Amino acid sequence: MIAFLLTGPWCLATMPAAWGVAVAMAMALATVMVAGIGWWDDHRSLPVLPRLGVQLAACALFAGAALVGGAHSWWWFPVLVLAGAWSINLHNFMDGIDGLLAQQAIFVGAGFALLGYAAGQFALSVSVACLVAGTFGFWCFNRPRASIFMGDVGSGTMGFLLFAFTLLLWEADWRTLWPALTLNSSFVMDATLTLGNRYIKGRRWYAPHREHLYQWLVRSGMSHAQGGACYLIWNLAIAAPLAVLSWNCPDWGVTITAMTYIAAGAAWMLGKRRCLWRIKHKAIHVTT
Repeated sequence: MIAFLLTGPWCLATMPAAWGVAVAMAMALATVMVAGIGWWDDHRSLPVLPRLGVQLAACALFAGAALVGGAHSWWWFPVLVLAGAWSINLHNFMDGIDGLLAQQAIFVGAGFALLGYAAGQFALSVSVACLVAGTFGFWCFNRPRASIFMGDVGSGTMGFLLFAFTLLLWEADWRTLWPALTLNSSFVMDATLTLGNRYIKGRRWYAPHREHLYQWLVRSGMSHAQGGACYLIWNLAIAAPLAVLSWNCPDWGVTITAMTYIAAGAAWMLGKRRCLWRIKHKAIHVTT
């Protein structure tokens, strides 16, 4: 995060197709806010409301800066603030096995950089590339078996920055929104369906648990590396080609993204059922 703060906002403000000092400063300040509250929670557990309040404030700060003079109405402001807070928390929820979140951030960030370049947003593209480079350096030590970990300070900040760059891509060229959302389909659906399932069953959805698909994969006998490989296969075989298709066929972007998320939801359900079968089969085998 420090590496990005020293490079990303500067690139965003000074390189060709720059976004200006206000947007770059808002990104830097909001990043520090999210990282700061995450660091505090890592060292001294905080109640949900103060943590959420800071996250909402950070998202509001950046969304406001991005919308000033932008192409979209201020009616989008509350939606963007809530979307940003959800991105922060869903990426926090998905940081549970070695290397998974860093791997996802590298993949999605690389896609964002290419989308920015294709849309003529050189400053945005280079700024995202700074995030990808810093994350790759972290992943080298976070991959299985990890010797360092993100914690809330890293996972929440990563979720905020992916939201921030998605917003800037949308502001720059509406055609980039659907490919951007498609790239992160595996994480969004895993977190959303898992927490939705817990809420429907009357459980405390915000409490620590082991019910995300990546957790079921490990519980069923896979290693952290194998679990991460499942997400990488989805990203490379499904998400990336469909993101390219969405960019090249913008009129079909909504449909392609919706179908990607439906497929991701189906994969989540089938994967969870397969994991439950493996766990049950293993238990029967041990008993006999």
